[in-house]
Amino acid sequence: MKEEKEVISTIHNLIETLKDGQEGFKQAAEGVKDPRLKSLFNEYSQQRSQFATELQSQAHSLGELEPETSSSAAGALHRAWINLKSAVSSGDDRAILAECERGEDSAVEEYEKAMRDNLSASLREIVARHYAEIKNAHDRIKNLRDTTK
Repeated sequence: MKEEKEVISTIHNLIETLKDGQEGFKQAAEGVKDPRLKSLFNEYSQQRSQFATELQSQAHSLGELEPETSSSAAGALHRAWINLKSAVSSGDDRAILAECERGEDSAVEEYEKAMRDNLSASLREIVARHYAEIKNAHDRIKNLRDTTK
């Protein structure tokens, strides 16, 4: 029972992380000038929403009646996405990319922490797939930031 509660807690942390990212990318899409970045950020926002829904379903299958549905109210990830708001208001695509990268740093950390937990094989597979996609997004955003003037 204790182990199941820990797994559900891990899932909730990841859902909060994904919801933070979903909202952050939505704000980033609204703030950038480059239409390709706008499209990319909207795509990542939708992806995070899909990942969160998938994890909510997993929590439900573990007996959680009300899986997490909101973003975090505290922590490094939330602060990183809050910093995005000021970058968006500046209208500087490079600054927005830098803040998105910072948010993704936190998401990568949360997923790495989750993968060290005692997860079932099926849940580990989902978390590993999400992690790979989030890591790819992080690396792509970092590369875009480095090549944007």
